[in-house]
Amino acid sequence: MALKIGMIGTNFISDDFCEAAAQVPGAEICAIYSRKQETGDAFAAKHGIPRVYTDFDEFLDSDLDAVYVASPNFAHCPQTLQALKRKKHVLCEKVMAVNEQEVRSMIDCARENTVVLLEAMRPDFDPAFDLIEENLPRIGKLRRATFEFCQYSSRYDSYREGIIQNAFNPELGNAAVMDIGVYCIHSLVRLFGMPKSIRALSTKLPNGFDGSGIVLMEYDGMTAEAVYSKISVSVNPSVLQGEDGSIMIDYISRPETIRLRLREGSRDPLEGGNIEKLPFTPVKNNMIFEIQEFLKLVEKNEVNHKYLKYSLDTIRVLDEVKRQIEIRF
Repeated sequence: MALKIGMIGTNFISDDFCEAAAQVPGAEICAIYSRKQETGDAFAAKHGIPRVYTDFDEFLDSDLDAVYVASPNFAHCPQTLQALKRKKHVLCEKVMAVNEQEVRSMIDCARENTVVLLEAMRPDFDPAFDLIEENLPRIGKLRRATFEFCQYSSRYDSYREGIIQNAFNPELGNAAVMDIGVYCIHSLVRLFGMPKSIRALSTKLPNGFDGSGIVLMEYDGMTAEAVYSKISVSVNPSVLQGEDGSIMIDYISRPETIRLRLREGSRDPLEGGNIEKLPFTPVKNNMIFEIQEFLKLVEKNEVNHKYLKYSLDTIRVLDEVKRQIEIRF
């Protein structure tokens, strides 16, 4: 029996979700909620969604089994809480909420109502990251990890012309560290847990928006850094450095190529060296994996799953980063 899913949000990430859900047996998108009828109608027509709601209570009181929340960050917590209290399972876009207090309240509410809450953090569910973890012992004792996500945003062009869209509006709970830096931070805390110390640096735009930055994270015997930007682009891979070799990941949010380079016997990497391409088949839209995992958790009614800890640890790091770079929502 298909899981009936209702969607909140009509932006580009919602388009990706619809495309992914169409490839996952057992997922059925039945409704879309939008504040504007015309926006909802256009999105529903584009993706073949049968019902459009502009009243949030009517949307939640319908026969939906689950809700996908892809609204602006500041709305994640209140909308998720309302859905959870209606006994709807929730798949919430990253970041789950804007601070630790909100995330904890969402987790508590899911447990109280015995429904599944899951953050839609793509790397958590991509098989590529299982492959990375499996191969970590091959590179010896870890000494450094640099996870990098620097992607020039098309909306930055509008900002430079004096038009501030939602993606560059800090009043909506947006910041580059929350939008894309979170991929790096989340993946690091998933692999290594909470750091001993955190040091954050930010490059801010005139309106106070966090455009790019670096987060240094200290662990026993190693350091990690999350490098992020929405106002520039990088060609550097993310790298895990061990005493015996390194693992290189091309795109941290959706890996397409993972390479392992062992120290012994290797030469200049431009000459080939001792480099091995780890075998896996990437998919165009890796959101399919988060939807598949969400369906499994719902089927088992696994309310207390491991991903909640990753989300909680991530927001704890983000709260400290925001404190240091003076971001207040």
